[in-house]
Amino acid sequence: MKPRNLAILLSAGIAFAAAGCGSDAGSTPDAKSSQGSAASGAAAAPVTITVGCKPPKNNPKEAAQWDADVAAFQKPHPDITVEGKDAFPCIVPETFQAKLAGGEMEDVFYVYYTDVQKIIAAGQAADITPYLDSVPALKNIRPDVISVFKSGDKVYGLPRVNYSTGLVYNRKLFTQAGLDPDQPPKTWADVQAAAKKIAALGPGYVGYGEYSAGNTGGWHFTSSIYGRGGDIVTPDGKKAAFNSPQGKAVLENLKQMRWTDDSMGTKQLLRWEDLMRMMGSGKLGMMIGAPDVVKEVNNTFKGKFDDYGVTGLPEAQYSLSGGDGYMFNPKATPEQIKAGLAWLEYKFLTPGQGQFNYERAKADGLPVGLPDIDLFGTTEPGTKIQDLRKQFATVPVEHFQPYVDANAAVQFKLEPPKAQEIYAVLDTPMSAVLTRQDANIDQLLSDAAKKVDNILAKSS
Repeated sequence: MKPRNLAILLSAGIAFAAAGCGSDAGSTPDAKSSQGSAASGAAAAPVTITVGCKPPKNNPKEAAQWDADVAAFQKPHPDITVEGKDAFPCIVPETFQAKLAGGEMEDVFYVYYTDVQKIIAAGQAADITPYLDSVPALKNIRPDVISVFKSGDKVYGLPRVNYSTGLVYNRKLFTQAGLDPDQPPKTWADVQAAAKKIAALGPGYVGYGEYSAGNTGGWHFTSSIYGRGGDIVTPDGKKAAFNSPQGKAVLENLKQMRWTDDSMGTKQLLRWEDLMRMMGSGKLGMMIGAPDVVKEVNNTFKGKFDDYGVTGLPEAQYSLSGGDGYMFNPKATPEQIKAGLAWLEYKFLTPGQGQFNYERAKADGLPVGLPDIDLFGTTEPGTKIQDLRKQFATVPVEHFQPYVDANAAVQFKLEPPKAQEIYAVLDTPMSAVLTRQDANIDQLLSDAAKKVDNILAKSS
């Protein structure tokens, strides 16, 4: 789940059915037919592709960038016509499954990570493996990122955005509390100690904030337990796995900060916008979040980029990851698939171009410097993208370097199956330890595990 743009859209918990999709529904179009003209030396035949999630007209700067990229792309590819389909939001849960089942999606359609495997299993996306030799960038994409779009040895899509959770903190408050903002917390003990000092600044100051309502509590519980090396469900996806030492450690830590340290404030049952508003007001010291939290706080809640930093999740072995990308309509021809791959590489996978054209973004007055897309890790494209961010930065990139460094050492981990239903269940233990001093952690986890077992049993 990603704040705002994903949180709202994922809340519906889309169910994907395989109805009408036989065992061959997701099979690959005949690659040989797309190679004949090239082998004979004939000019490529014109091909048109429809592509989802073009920025809408009410986002004029990014919409204009898309159009400019299409024009630039078509100069070396005059045989390819790219027809962007603009919509906001890009996915409407009520119509997404119907479009998939009816084969009415764009030739190159937009997806969230959490939906990919269901789409593959339902045969609703084309196998693009035979055409990937034409995508040089593929070899540099992080293996844990490209694995999102794989089933066995076959690949069914490419990523556009990848993010993971870390620790967002208010550097200004760190300084006021006598803490070094250039040395953010590395352990949960560090977080606890820093939260106490920030809360001691006076009434209204909150050292550490946490969600516990609207499925957001379960989402952050998942992030925290992943960081500690635990899990939400068993590897086979059939049973709950969070009633564990790691799950207890998450809740015990929160209970300690809430009731013993009094560093989390008295207002609880917080949802997504609550922590954003608190961070923007300058009264919240720390929260779990990705770098785009800082962008949202700046753009919507009157914060300032200079006041915030992001570091890795404390003690993290794994980091909750999310993102989006593109898959291909199983009705797409081989020529359309190859054209779509060429467009995706140009627009989303090439340093200095498309979404990584930071010089243009700076000229357009958009923020540059946030490490909000991590597709390549420390490979050559990844380091080049980092260099370009620094070169054209409009925000203090050094404030986010601890997050970049930490992410190079952790493994990304996706949300669990039936994520939104599970998060709703896990809101209860999160809210309980933050609102009841006598909350029984063992009982809370046991009760939640039984409910999640039932959810998973119904989906198996």
